[in-house]
Amino acid sequence: MTWNSVRKGASWFVPEALLLGAAFASLHVDALRDPVREFAPFAPIVVFGLGFLLALRFQRSRLVFALVILALVEWGLDRTRTGEVGRFVWQAAAVLIPLNLAAVMLMTERGIFTRTGLGRIAILLAQLAGVAAAARYAPSRAESIVSYQALPADWFSWTPLGQPALVALLVGAAFIIVGIVFRASATGRAFLWALVAAFLAMHSVDTPVAATIYGSTAGLILVVAVIEASYLMAYHDGLTGLPARRALTEALQRVNGKFTIAMVDVDHFKKLNDRYGHDVGDQVLRMLASRLAKVSSGGRAFRYGGEEFAILFPGDGVEECLPELETLRVAVEESKFTVRRRLQRRKPAKNKNGGNGARARPQITVTVSIGAAESNGRQDAPDLVLQAADQALYRAKDGGRNRIES
Repeated sequence: MTWNSVRKGASWFVPEALLLGAAFASLHVDALRDPVREFAPFAPIVVFGLGFLLALRFQRSRLVFALVILALVEWGLDRTRTGEVGRFVWQAAAVLIPLNLAAVMLMTERGIFTRTGLGRIAILLAQLAGVAAAARYAPSRAESIVSYQALPADWFSWTPLGQPALVALLVGAAFIIVGIVFRASATGRAFLWALVAAFLAMHSVDTPVAATIYGSTAGLILVVAVIEASYLMAYHDGLTGLPARRALTEALQRVNGKFTIAMVDVDHFKKLNDRYGHDVGDQVLRMLASRLAKVSSGGRAFRYGGEEFAILFPGDGVEECLPELETLRVAVEESKFTVRRRLQRRKPAKNKNGGNGARARPQITVTVSIGAAESNGRQDAPDLVLQAADQALYRAKDGGRNRIES
């Protein structure tokens, strides 16, 4: 198993599982129980208050709606479950939370006070009005609906939640997982973990402190996800998955001693875009990024801008890096890139015998030019080394392309 596979697998659990694990530990470690009991009443205020401010600051409407859902339940849920009204409100909340979190996760960012945002607010208010009306005018009938048992009750003795709530939980989780698969993102993953925390809160209805801590943790998971997503937008390139130029700037500020910078540029990229379209150009950049991400000898690749990439080799001089750069250049040149165009219909093509066969997709050869420079007594400043590498790149392109200059 490669390190990338381990890191990708761990990304499903960090930091969300750590936050949920910390909440669980705080409720079961004897030394923490008294401090947690004292802090519990303030946890929702801190988490949801800061969450709303952060969401408004970064224009994250999905976070606002998710926090509203969790906050309303936290505020209005009757955890004592006494009487028909209390039982109905609790079970109704358990049904609506998973479905609403899934719906919010699948939403696009359309603003809060826009026409779409106001429509979403109206839907939430309509649900609250429906629950309030049912609780006031037909609590017995409403409670019997949300507590309906289609399967033997003994199968669900492990939880106080009704079967409709468990079905809603599975449906919500399924929609969130589908959304993650087709639109992978840190916030999507966070919605799944927030749903787990919300379920634990509803499951712990007879323990108010636990319900409050788990409910606040659900909101905290979503808040942390927004912070993480904002970091990724600033420091990672969305197209290639490589660290972005800002990450390179900060990496250069931290480097000590000798280092080498290599600038990598796709040859004739404008002609490739003009001939095959920007979709194919994006595919070429992703292919090259996957090659650059595998550079060894301690090198780290960055998306510098456009069709240009940078590789930082801390602790190495140019001569030490040239073999690795030459291996990269040859690997790119020998790779046959198959053009895959979006929305291209597959038309049967006639083969040599006159029959129909699969239409062959065109293959193109992509090459790169590389310029490298190292820090030395004359140019120790990262900016000067970067400029020297850029000048070496221009010499490589002027010298015929598909070559390395230093």
